[in-house]
Amino acid sequence: MNKISPPTDFQLLGGDVDLSSKPNVKQLAALSLASLLSLAILWLSTENVILVGSCVAGIIAAAGLIQFFRSGRSVETEAQLSVPDWSITHAATQLSNAAIAISDRAGRLVCANDHFTFAFPGLKAPPDLGVDDANRAILVAAGRAAWRDGSADLSVTTKDGRSYSVKVARAGGADEYLLWRLAILEQLAIESRAIELITGRIGRAMSSSGVMAVAVSPDGQIRAANTAFTLRATGTDAERITGKLFADFVRMDEKGSVFFEREGRRGLPIRLLHVPLNENDAEGAALLLAVDEEGAKVERGLALAHVEQLLSTLPLGLALVDRDGRFLFANDAFARVLDVEPTKLPPYPGDLVISEDKGAVLDSIRRYGSGSMTSGDIAIRLKERPDEVIALSIAGVRGLGEAAVLLGLKDNSEEITLKRQVAQQTKMESIGQLAGGVAHDFNNILTAIIGYCDLMLLRHQPGDSDYDDIQQIKNNSNRAASLTRQLLAFSRQQTLRPQILQLANVVADVSSLLKRLLGETVRLEVHHGRGVGAVRADPGQLEQVIINLGVNARDAMPKGGVVNISTAAVSQNEVAAMGREFLPIGDYVQLSVEDSGVGIPKENLAKIFEPFFTTKEMGKGTGLGLSTVYGIVKQSGGFIFADSTPGEGTRFDIFLPLHRGEIPAPEVTKRELYKPKDLWGTGRILIVEDEDMVRAVAERALVRQGYVVETAADGEQALELFAGGKRYDLVVSDVVMPNLDGPSMARQLREIYGEIRILFMSGYAEEQLRETISLDNVSFLAKPFSVQQIAEAVHDALAKGE
Repeated sequence: MNKISPPTDFQLLGGDVDLSSKPNVKQLAALSLASLLSLAILWLSTENVILVGSCVAGIIAAAGLIQFFRSGRSVETEAQLSVPDWSITHAATQLSNAAIAISDRAGRLVCANDHFTFAFPGLKAPPDLGVDDANRAILVAAGRAAWRDGSADLSVTTKDGRSYSVKVARAGGADEYLLWRLAILEQLAIESRAIELITGRIGRAMSSSGVMAVAVSPDGQIRAANTAFTLRATGTDAERITGKLFADFVRMDEKGSVFFEREGRRGLPIRLLHVPLNENDAEGAALLLAVDEEGAKVERGLALAHVEQLLSTLPLGLALVDRDGRFLFANDAFARVLDVEPTKLPPYPGDLVISEDKGAVLDSIRRYGSGSMTSGDIAIRLKERPDEVIALSIAGVRGLGEAAVLLGLKDNSEEITLKRQVAQQTKMESIGQLAGGVAHDFNNILTAIIGYCDLMLLRHQPGDSDYDDIQQIKNNSNRAASLTRQLLAFSRQQTLRPQILQLANVVADVSSLLKRLLGETVRLEVHHGRGVGAVRADPGQLEQVIINLGVNARDAMPKGGVVNISTAAVSQNEVAAMGREFLPIGDYVQLSVEDSGVGIPKENLAKIFEPFFTTKEMGKGTGLGLSTVYGIVKQSGGFIFADSTPGEGTRFDIFLPLHRGEIPAPEVTKRELYKPKDLWGTGRILIVEDEDMVRAVAERALVRQGYVVETAADGEQALELFAGGKRYDLVVSDVVMPNLDGPSMARQLREIYGEIRILFMSGYAEEQLRETISLDNVSFLAKPFSVQQIAEAVHDALAKGE
């Protein structure tokens, strides 16, 4: 069944039809005048009121009947035309090799082609296709996205071992339908293509030349066969052999020669060329080509020409090699896998691989080319991609003239690219976790160094012999703290203060500083697109992103050049046209920084965002500039891509999600309203910190401000102090501690002793901690901090509680 009766409210799909039944005005006037004249003559001649009234009633009744029948035919015509003719739609979908279905807003299937009903029996509309829960959820999400956005694409959905790429589009005059297109992915597409070739013009040409061709499924059943094979296997070209086992038509003797079963012992042996349609599975679907071993009906060169024509149309990378290991033929897919032009292939396959693998390739070709017809795979590494191991399929062939070996390579460039991107993403995540942990531990050390420097500076006056030395130590500690902030930014653990802002304003604010950093030999150009919307990000961090990219561009242009900064609005359709793997479809604001420098080599392009990776000379770069940019962009919910051509320059494109809604007025923070000049305070403070040096600095800093301070090495000691009857106005606690961490301690204290004020101090991002802690009414202090900063944080936390 192909066509499904649609609901009655479907509208006609076609041109307008004039169903008007209104009479002509002139005709109506003439009829009315004639009727009045007739009635007047009747009255003058008879003067009988009853007779005239009867005639009037008759005329009215006749007019009513005529109008009734006319309107009835019009309604009937409208009813007929209101039902759409889905046979036209069905006939159009039959022209596609994909499974196509149309569903309405109620989720009902209204039309489907034969490919769909065969692959998904039961006449169910997507997503009710009999797939598992995971694939059904994917189809449901795609349908919702199509109703909302107009279209949606899925990479893969599976059913019964088959993989499909799914495209959904909203259609119809009133957008009341969804058009579903499910295309079988590569493996089945290759099988279908092979079947089309065998049963089409190429198959007929091979039959006329005596070359037999047959496609066999993984279970050994014949999927298609040309006339030459059918005639030899059955004795007639009219018998249908599809669906039967290939093994039922051939036999093998003790010497390994292959014969047709029907021809018996007097039959001629045949040579089989085995072309696997899925080289990852040697026992899977295959294309078999057969020619007579003795008394061949065709010239070997003619047979080889037909085989080459067939192989050139398949999407698998295939090549024919002679017994000396020299290329005779290679299709475009084979050259594409090797990333070379088809006309620039070297004469020998061994010239494509690294020196260590050359001997293995040559030995395999000689073995398969001179021995029995067998096949196998070997792992090789190409000269152009020595770090990548790929499988080379080798099979011996006979009866094709000089051709002795068939080589196969899978065109998996897209799969390799995707794997590289996933591996790169995983590596960056792992490095980010490591960088965040290192920065957190390093912040504890810097907190102690900066804190002790502050305490020492309080005992010295400017001009003392030690004052400048202490100040120098503090300055270098602050430089180290900025490096840890860059590590935290890369690992997306930095505290951000996002605002609703315009990128053009951020670029304008940082342009004057950037011009000074670029120097006199580098020119800065700024361009802003039209209709650029707002984004939600931390303006200070975005300035850091622009500065880092600008400085990086300056260093790439030692002889001067141009740095171009531009902003633009990017719509969903433009994002879809870009085809970037990891950029979801949506509306974005694009920030681009482009230079005319030396460019980045291809081998380094995948590493530029890794921390501490730099190509600069020793002492001229930390390798944290681009890693900081990467972390800030990712933590802001954006995406960054780098494109570079050596010798022509580099371009960085940053995509930040478009903010929808009104832009709020700038908030006035509490610190802007109230900046205490005197940080002197009173109250009891408990400091909970597992690092002795940090605990000591915090204690001395708060004691100097007038607080009564006690300390605990972890959360368990803090609970013991409360259990002993002690109470505190504020608990200042680290977040990550052994035995019992800060959030767990805080929850237990509040459960037992009520609302206790908490000030957490940590080297991790405040946003990340709030999600982990899930506690209300707590304050945060970022590490490393100075004596002044911890005094202000404690003062503000106590004031907030009051």
